[in-house]
Amino acid sequence: MMAKSPVSKRAALVFSCFVALAFGDLGCKRQGLTPASTGAEPPNGEVWLTDAQIAEAKVQVEPLAEQDVDDVILTSGKVLFSDAHVSHVFSPVSGRVTKIEAQLGQRVKKGDVLAYLESPDIGLASADLHKAEADRIQAEHDLERQKELLAAHATSQRDYEQAEDAYRKAKAEVERAKQKTSLFRAGGSPSGVTQTYPLRAEIEGEIVARQVTPGAEVAGQYSGGTAVELFTIGELDRLWVVADVYEMDSTRVKVGSPVNIKLFALPNRVFPAKIEWVSGILDPATRTAKVRCVLDNADRVLKPEMYATLYISVEQRRALAVPRAALLRLGDQTAVFVEKGHAPDGRRAFARVPVVIDESEGGKWVPVAHGLEKGTPIVTHGGILLAGSDAK
Repeated sequence: MMAKSPVSKRAALVFSCFVALAFGDLGCKRQGLTPASTGAEPPNGEVWLTDAQIAEAKVQVEPLAEQDVDDVILTSGKVLFSDAHVSHVFSPVSGRVTKIEAQLGQRVKKGDVLAYLESPDIGLASADLHKAEADRIQAEHDLERQKELLAAHATSQRDYEQAEDAYRKAKAEVERAKQKTSLFRAGGSPSGVTQTYPLRAEIEGEIVARQVTPGAEVAGQYSGGTAVELFTIGELDRLWVVADVYEMDSTRVKVGSPVNIKLFALPNRVFPAKIEWVSGILDPATRTAKVRCVLDNADRVLKPEMYATLYISVEQRRALAVPRAALLRLGDQTAVFVEKGHAPDGRRAFARVPVVIDESEGGKWVPVAHGLEKGTPIVTHGGILLAGSDAK
């Protein structure tokens, strides 16, 4: 390999210095800071600035102090329908679906027809009622006869009581048959009993699920088969978020406790709420208690079954804390800048210090568990700029 001439070495050195000066100056200008000295260089993790540079970058320094911070319980939950605003629609009769009136996304009112079914159960229910009425009339006649015989001392008290019991049972059977038949009445009128059954909405809301098609054979709730849910009606404007808290935390969570909710599907949004209900019992298997809050969903971004993370503020405590804006996320490390004093050339020295924090969501102050002592001068504003100016 040929050795470089002295002239070539000098040219390369000049070019290297030119590139270093040009790009070094550009890097500082990108951060809004202009180099003030060509003397000693700051060690790794430090930034040295003049008072003019500090003023230009609007860097603010305050001593670390105790603050009132929220003690937060972190737990997971799920978005659900409110129990009072969801209806799982089954058919009380078995039969064949002849017509479907409700479609997915359609709003319905209580009493609106969702589908029509042709059902032999309706005729059977009517026949059961007629038989029960006939049995009641016969039992009534038998009771009157036993009453007359007892008065004439021509029958025993036991026979009379048996007739009385048979009459009571016959009356009860008529009521049962009437209740069953009333389920099958079209329009709520006894004269409206037909083979066609209109399946109606029991609440107002939106059709959010439909598991039936025209011509399908369905089993009824009162026909001895396994009934299948045909429609789901729900109200989406207000939804529940239900979560579990461990036994040791269940007594700390109260109705009215503030909550910040983040959803896996919407990581950049925080939904503030308050605890509306705390279960009075524990699940014996998981040793947890249910808690619930309500979220407005006018924009329909929330959907039932979404997974949620809840940050429940249970009480305030005094703790060393830094403003959230002072924290720097550097890879998997959290750090702040602290002022160390003056550098050898007279500039003010700032060092990047890793810290361990008690993380919470939404609060202004973040407790510092390890890494800093009370009174340490920390950069509360402008830390991002210092991180960008750190040359090493």
